[in-house]
Amino acid sequence: MISDRLSTLSAPAPLSRGRGLIGRALARPSLPALVGLVLVLLVFGVNSPGLLTASGIAGVLDVAAPLGIGAVAVALLLVAGQFDLSIGVVAVASALFTALLIGPAGWPTWPALIVSLAASLALGVVNGVLVVNTGLPSFLVTVATFLVLQGTSLAGFEVIVGSTQVSGLDQAAGWDSAAALFGSSAEIGGARFQVSVLWWVGVTALATWGLWRTKFGNAVFASGGARTAARELGVPVRRTTITLFCLTAGAGWLIGTLGLLRLESVLVTNGRLGTSIDFIVVAVIGGCLLTGGYGSAVGAAIGALLYGVARQGISLAGWDPRWFQALLGVLLLVALVANGVVRRRLKAVPRS
Repeated sequence: MISDRLSTLSAPAPLSRGRGLIGRALARPSLPALVGLVLVLLVFGVNSPGLLTASGIAGVLDVAAPLGIGAVAVALLLVAGQFDLSIGVVAVASALFTALLIGPAGWPTWPALIVSLAASLALGVVNGVLVVNTGLPSFLVTVATFLVLQGTSLAGFEVIVGSTQVSGLDQAAGWDSAAALFGSSAEIGGARFQVSVLWWVGVTALATWGLWRTKFGNAVFASGGARTAARELGVPVRRTTITLFCLTAGAGWLIGTLGLLRLESVLVTNGRLGTSIDFIVVAVIGGCLLTGGYGSAVGAAIGALLYGVARQGISLAGWDPRWFQALLGVLLLVALVANGVVRRRLKAVPRS
């Protein structure tokens, strides 16, 4: 019964034969982002041919991979009708925490990584519990945790370490095995590709399978499409929401760990709110509705790739970097307009 109901929430309404092509297009959240990716590739492929070389592709993937990991997790949360603006600072704070345990505390690498992961997941639980128990908008809850975590992690790091950087982490026990998993790279075609690309592909594949082929995925769509009705039908909305916040926190930990193991050091930087918003922007460009109930992990991954192509294309073309923000705004505006069309179509679908 629940699965039948969910199919009406996520499937497009039947269209006339003349509108069949549009209907099929709108039924796939990732298609607009894919069309945008092709157009951007054509534009920058002409203006900056280096983009299509092995080194150019490696640069694009280097930008897109960590962003894509976070955007995929945020996309699942958006499908459930929630936001998480703390994922960017979780990436920074988890890397700082791991570095503190390995450096000043003298821990082996793997125990430090496990403890920092547990701390990140605990933050996800806090976000989720606050949202489901208080009824406060997740946007405000995660902004609050963003500010708290930003201040305590950055200021606390400098107080404990006495400087803004910890280096020499690669001397810790277990570092080599951890670096092989999170910080390695391979040379292909004269360019160096980071292991983060494989993590990105794996996270996207796992999220896609979970969203479309499991009961958990049904619960995610139900939570965003018709939360009250889903709760009445026995869908575990509260548990699903808390789990999704844990997934975004885990994604933040993975992003921070990939950067830490690659650079072999950590530098205190001001985690910006804009960085966290980028994950949401990419997920929306990838086809997620801000109102929930619609979206895909593949779309978010394509949105991250589009982001990487635009950023690297503008850089290689020698344009003013500020044009990237303008282009990103245009892409977001187009995505929001397309999402508005999708939302109106979904409202016309019978909910019984």
